[in-house]
This record gives sequence, structure tokens and C-alpha cells, in this order.
Amino acid sequence: MSWSYDLMQYHLRLQTSEGKVQVLQEVVFMSQCANDAKHLVPNKMRDFFCTINLDQEEVFRTQVVEKSLSPYFGEEFYFEIPRTFQWLSFYIYDKSVLQKDLRIGKVSIKKEDLCSYTGKENWFMLQPVDSNSEVQGKVHLELKLNELITDNGSVCQQLVVHIKECHGLPLINGQNCDPYATVSLVGPSRNDQKKTKVKKKTSNPQFNETFYFEVTRSSSYTKKSQFQVEEEDIEKLEVRVDLWNNGNLVQDVFLGEIKVPVKVLRNDSFQAWYLLQPRENGNKSSKTDDLGSLRLNICYTEDCVLPSEYYTSLRNLLLKSSDVQPISASAAYILSEVCRDKYDAVLPLVRLLLHHHKLVPFVAAVAELDLKDTQEANTIFRGNSLATRCVDEMMKIVGKHYLKVTLKPVIDEICESPKPCEIDPIKLREGDNVEINMENLRYYVDKVFREIVRSSISCPTLMCDVFYSLRHLAAKRFPNDPHVQYSAVSSFVFLRFFAVAVVSPHTFHLRPHHPDAQTCRTLTLISKAIQTLGSWGSLTKSKLSSFKETFMCEFFKTFQEEKFTESVKKFLDDVSSTESKEPSGLSEPVHLKEGEMYKRAQGRTRIGKKNFKKRWFCLTSREFTYHKQQDKEPIFTIPIKNILAVEKLDESSFNKKNMFQVLHGEKPLYIQANNCVEASEWIEALCRVTRCNQKRLSFYHPSAFLNGNWLCCKATIENTMGCARCTADVPADTQIEIDGDRETERIYSLFTINMFKLQKLEEACGSIAVYQGPRKEPDDYSNFTIEDSVATFHTLKQIIDIVEKLNESHEKYQKKRSSSAKYGSEENPIVGKVS
Repeated sequence: MSWSYDLMQYHLRLQTSEGKVQVLQEVVFMSQCANDAKHLVPNKMRDFFCTINLDQEEVFRTQVVEKSLSPYFGEEFYFEIPRTFQWLSFYIYDKSVLQKDLRIGKVSIKKEDLCSYTGKENWFMLQPVDSNSEVQGKVHLELKLNELITDNGSVCQQLVVHIKECHGLPLINGQNCDPYATVSLVGPSRNDQKKTKVKKKTSNPQFNETFYFEVTRSSSYTKKSQFQVEEEDIEKLEVRVDLWNNGNLVQDVFLGEIKVPVKVLRNDSFQAWYLLQPRENGNKSSKTDDLGSLRLNICYTEDCVLPSEYYTSLRNLLLKSSDVQPISASAAYILSEVCRDKYDAVLPLVRLLLHHHKLVPFVAAVAELDLKDTQEANTIFRGNSLATRCVDEMMKIVGKHYLKVTLKPVIDEICESPKPCEIDPIKLREGDNVEINMENLRYYVDKVFREIVRSSISCPTLMCDVFYSLRHLAAKRFPNDPHVQYSAVSSFVFLRFFAVAVVSPHTFHLRPHHPDAQTCRTLTLISKAIQTLGSWGSLTKSKLSSFKETFMCEFFKTFQEEKFTESVKKFLDDVSSTESKEPSGLSEPVHLKEGEMYKRAQGRTRIGKKNFKKRWFCLTSREFTYHKQQDKEPIFTIPIKNILAVEKLDESSFNKKNMFQVLHGEKPLYIQANNCVEASEWIEALCRVTRCNQKRLSFYHPSAFLNGNWLCCKATIENTMGCARCTADVPADTQIEIDGDRETERIYSLFTINMFKLQKLEEACGSIAVYQGPRKEPDDYSNFTIEDSVATFHTLKQIIDIVEKLNESHEKYQKKRSSSAKYGSEENPIVGKVS
């Protein structure tokens, strides 16, 4: 029996840091919807869902797809990962109502292998879920070979294994495990094993136990020098450390193992962190073909972000792009020209220009260039040019809150209390009434349209500034067309913003999950209507003739009213004005984040240590609150101005993972998130919104105050100053999360990848400048825009020189990293490989 599964658009950004140099990675999972199924189970429909796991920690799960043999999960996840990991895994579950959900199978991809799948669509065979292969965490070991002189005067070798601690062991049944370790010296004819003590309720056990093993028999040294280790024995011996969860009355659970050949030690002492590995016989089964498959398209990149000063030259060159004449000779424009896919260049470029308040003049410059090639007013900004893609990306970044306050209430109503809206006679179900469905659809369209045209007061100022520039550039290009100034704006705000958000609310975080098939169809019909209504404000006649579907023509005959045209016109006038669009912006709090977590009772009970309760948390630009349930009145409120610090809390405080603390005027609020990603996101969001608070603390206590003292520093006074320095350097913008150095590093990487094209373009400019005649070898650069060969050549030379200098800096860092990496360390977790 087999199933096929399809996962669509998973976005993950993975981040770690090393000193002043950040190693950041990004993974994008994308796949197209499968129209055909493979290897289905006949006559047995199931309810499926999928989880995304970092090692054994679940960080996201999809909605349940009911009664399906080939479930489709059309969801998108994008997140920062605050810790190291070995495996990125996808688990397919069979949902059960009364019993524990059944794990059907999994796809696990090693971190090191993610690059090999970049840009390729693959069907991954599901593997069986075997406890011997389900591992995560790392162990800290010190290994040493000592020489001992026996009573009879001969010399033997003694192996010393000091197992210090473990970190990041998995939860067992949702709780911290009771770990212990076995340490073995294994050879062809020996298996000496010793065991540590069991540590209770912790994922980061501190063992600090030392074990001694005799490596060579003293008699073996009669054949050789007494100071030389016997090579044939050493070659065959290895140290094996196995981690287990003590099951008490049930079977112990395997947590992972590491193996270190004794021969690598020689007479040296090694101390390093070793990533736990699955057993060699784990995850091997003859029945893997029976479990089905999962289709993924994975795009993976890794950036090594250097200190900010390294990027000064490249950053300055990019930021002055809008001042370069012509714009096609600017560094930002050249970046889009040399990248195979413009989107690769647009995302970091827009974010960088946004971060430094340079986006509006750049968009105006590239839009003006775009309009030069536009011959007809009714095709304005309809292609995927650099200008249109920049505006698209800007709206996604800047317009998140705008979409939420405008569309979320009505989208929630459509998804949670759906009415039948199908008006296509071919797709009508038995018993459907097309007249009633048309009334339902009209109700929804009217409500969405009304919310949009009334929302201009909430439109972000940056979007208004961009729309103002586009409007006046269009009017200048087509002075005899009075409607083009409106179509220039409506082609973005209606067609590329609101209509797209309506049809894909989960992509814009308006809904937590991809809607079901019937609701998707309703949203698609509403989106089509919004596109058409939005275009009427800029046209002299209706667009009914452009509809391919007859049923849509019939539906729009009910909209032939002047009020819709006037409403759109007024809305477009408002959102493309340079006047302030946010007079009430300061009075209306910005919704930043919400979700369900656990909080510890704040001293209201004597047994508060065990009193953790599930609550709904909400963060706005004004206050941080928690509630018994979503949409209920808050139980507890902390004004943002009263928050003094937001920091992680040591696991040892309550033997719970993923905890953080919010310090304010009263007792600290201790909160447990559901996973490491969620905890990191909440800490970052809270830090951003409070970073300008005047009374922020400089020091804090990383552990809790319990039983009359702080666990971290043992101080007995509860209000004593903290013993650790607070985290700093968080982004300043509360709504837009942008790391300017990371975006510049990404742009550097794109220039590096496309260095050959840069050099070819430089040769082309030199040839044009010298010969001032027909271009030589046009195939090399005929697809590039070269308006001014001298200016373009000058910019290219600057880019190439800067990239070469950054290459040198990266090479120095890589050499330093390679020379400092230890055998078995996190940089080299696989035995036998040293970078």
C-alpha cells in the first residue's frame, strides 16, 4: 500500500552565528500541485497532515487534509532557525481521533545535502520511522591516551574518556528526558562497556564522569619499542558513546551515538562537541517502496555575513544607484541584468534600499525606463520587469499590516462560515441553486470591495509615495490618455496586491492554513471580481468582453453602476497622493504577533513552579497581553513602555525548553514557547518594539529566582542587579525586519556567481566605447541594456574590484575557520572528515 503527497512553498531561513561572523542559510521548499496521484491505496480514504522538524523538534505542522489518498498541502512557512541542526525532516501522519496519530513515513535531508537539491523538483520516497534513526543533540567529550608502567615494568596504553555534557537532546512524549550514556571500547574481540548515572528531566545533562580503558596488553610490547603503540590493535579499536532515555518500567529509548576511532588520538588529547548520529542499521527496511512519496522543490543558499565595515564600498555603490544617469548604468540595475532570474536580485535589493530609505527614487527611475518601451497605455506595467517586481516586493514587505486590517475580518468570515458561491454551471453540485450562489458571491464581493475602497487612510505612506511617482510618470508618458494615471496604480494595488491576497490568504498571513477546495474556489471568484472592479476606475468602458467565462459576464451585468467606478477613482486618488495617509496611525496600535504559549503563574500560588497554563498572547505596538482564549478580554496587560528587557531563560530554571522572560515593573513574566523557532520569533518581536524604551535594563538574571535565591548567581536579594549583560543590536523597525548586512552579502554572492557575465558585459562596453560602431559578437551581450557604455563600464569596474576584495576577506575567514575546526566538532560532525 502506498500514497503520494505534495508539499507546496515552504520557506525557511536558517541562522547561526560564530563570533562576529554570521553564517546564515536559507531554504525554500516549493512544489507544483500534482494533478495525478501515484501508488494510491484503493478504497481507503485517510486524514493526513505533515510536520516540519528540525532533527526531532517539530516547528510547524500543516492543516489536516481529510478523506484523501493524495493529500495536497498548499501552505507556506518562513522562519529563522536559532540553533544548529543535522536533519530537516518532513513527517506524514495519519490523523486519529481516539488514538495516537500514526506516523506513516518521513523524508529526512541532511543539512550538508540540501545544496544538492537546489532548484530541482524531486519525488522523495518516504522512509519508515525507526527509533534508531530518530536522533538529535550533541555530546561534549574529552579523549586522551596515557602511557602506564605496569608492576612488571612493561608499558601499556590507557584510554581516558571524559564525558562532560550533552546539549539539545529530544523531548520524550513532550517532556524532558531522563538521559544516561554508555561508553564502550569496541574491537574485533572486545566490547568493554561502562555507564553514567541517570540525569532526571533534562535535555542538557551535565555528566562530568571519567572512564578508563586499557587499550593494549602489556605483553604486546615485547615485539616493539616500549614507547610505541601497537598499530594493529589501535587500527581496530573505536570509542562508542550511546545516549539513552531511562524508561524505568518501560524499554529504554535510543537517543543517538557517536564513534571515534582510537587511532586518530595517537598520543594527543582531543576535546570537542560531537553531533549524535543514528545507528548504522537504523532507517533501513525492505518495505520503503510501499510508503509513498513526497514531492519537493528545494532552493538552498548559505551566506557568511562579515562585519558591517566589509560591505561599506558595495553598500554605498548600490545605494547611489538612483542618482546614476542613465539608471541602466547603476549597480542595482546591472545586478538585475546579470541574474538569470530577476527575483533573485529583487528581494535583497528591495530590502536593502528599503532599509536605507532609497527605494522610492530607484523605483521611479526604473519605472521611467520601463515606460520608454511601453507603446500602448492599456499595457502599462503588465510585464515582469525590474520595476514591477520591485513594487510587488515592496508591497509584500510594507503592506502586511495594511492587508491585515483591511481584509482579515472579511476573509475570516468567508473561511469560517462559508456560503456556496459556485456560479459555473459545469461545476455546480447536485442541489445547488445558481441564483442563490450568485447572491452569496455578490455579498462577498461587495463586502471585500467596500473594505478596500474605504481603506486608503491605512495605506502605508511608502506605498503612497511609490504610487504617486508611478501615476505621474504614466501621465507624462501618455499625456493624451486621461485614464492611464489610474491604471498605472490599479495594476498594482488591485491586480498585484489585493486580488492576490484574496486568492492566497495563507501566503500573506491572513489565515494560518491553506483553505479547503470549496473556499479556495470562492476566493478565486472573488479575486477575479476585484481585479475587474479595480480596473474600471481607469477605463471608459466595461471589461465584460474580456471574460472567457460566460458565467462571469452574466455575474458582472449586475455591477453596471456608476458608483463602483467613482469609488475606485476616489480610492486611487487617495492612495496615490503625497498627503499624509496615516493621520490616525499613531492612535491605532499596530498588530505585530499573536499565538498560543504557556506562562508561569506570577506568584499567585505557592506551587507556582508547576503552575504553567496555556494562554493566548498578543503583541501590538502599544501593549503585550495574554488571554484565556483567542478573542477574549485580556487577563494581564503590560504596556510596551513598561518592558525593561526580553531575554532567554535557562532551561535549568524549570526544566523546560524554549523559555524566555519579559522583565517589567512587577515580577518577571516567564513564558514557554512551543519550539525554538517560535521562542526566537517572540523574543525578536518584543525586542524590536521595546528597543527605544528609556528604562531598558543593561543586566538581567538568565535564571529564575526560586527558593530564596537566584539560580544563576546565587544572590539572595530578589531585586538585586542582574549578573549577565542584556542582548543588544536588535533591528529598529517594528514592522519591517531587515538585516542590511545580510542583504548586501546576498547581493555580493549574486555578483560572484555571475562574475563571468559581469566580465563579458565589461568587454562589451569597452568594445562599444572604443569602436563607436556596430557591436561585435552581439550574442555575448545583446540581451543586456547598454544605454551609456562609458558609464556602465565605470560601474562594472567598481563592482568587479569590490567583489574581488570581498572574495579575499571570505577566503581569509574560511582558512581561519578551517584551521580552528577540531575533529568531531560541529563544523565536522562526521567521523573521518576534517575540513
